[in-house]
Amino acid sequence: MVKRRGALCAVFVGALALAACGIPTQQQPSTISPSRVPLGLASPGGSGTTNNTQPNAKSEAQVTICLLTADNTLAPVHRFVPVPAPLNSIITALLAGPTQADENDGVYTAIPSDVAVLPAAPPQGSVVTVNFNDAFGQITGADAELAVYQVVATVVTAQDNKLDTGVLFEIDGIPTSVPVSSGAQVSRPVYLSQVIPSSTTN
Repeated sequence: MVKRRGALCAVFVGALALAACGIPTQQQPSTISPSRVPLGLASPGGSGTTNNTQPNAKSEAQVTICLLTADNTLAPVHRFVPVPAPLNSIITALLAGPTQADENDGVYTAIPSDVAVLPAAPPQGSVVTVNFNDAFGQITGADAELAVYQVVATVVTAQDNKLDTGVLFEIDGIPTSVPVSSGAQVSRPVYLSQVIPSSTTN
């Protein structure tokens, strides 16, 4: 497992009204009970750990990426990216992983350093496409599920915490199936309710 460790903190507000549908064949989001909403996605007024100095107000925007704690719960942290902070820039910040200061505090990423984000089609309604190089497809086992979890959670926060956001994964521009927390492979858009690790739920 790729272990790069960092600072645990909670951020951002999550909406909880979603349409119910089954896993893994669901094509719409299912309801997430308050006890299952990942730490940091339902904390009004919270603020994530910022690992940089203050941004240049004219050229940088503060965004949130989702790393992992030792027990595989989310560790949302702030990063600064060039304005207007497109999704690819936010995903690129996620792929950069924890800083050295973060690593000292025990947060890590399941996404290897050779994974890169590629241009993707614009969002279609509530579905966002993310396109990675072949290295993302080489992630296996539990790390693959956790990597998908990180990406989906980061996309959801980038979409103003809209939990009905579906994420369609591509490898080199070709739609690909990804594992969800049930262990199934899903080729349709996946939702946060599908990828929360079972070990983090009550």
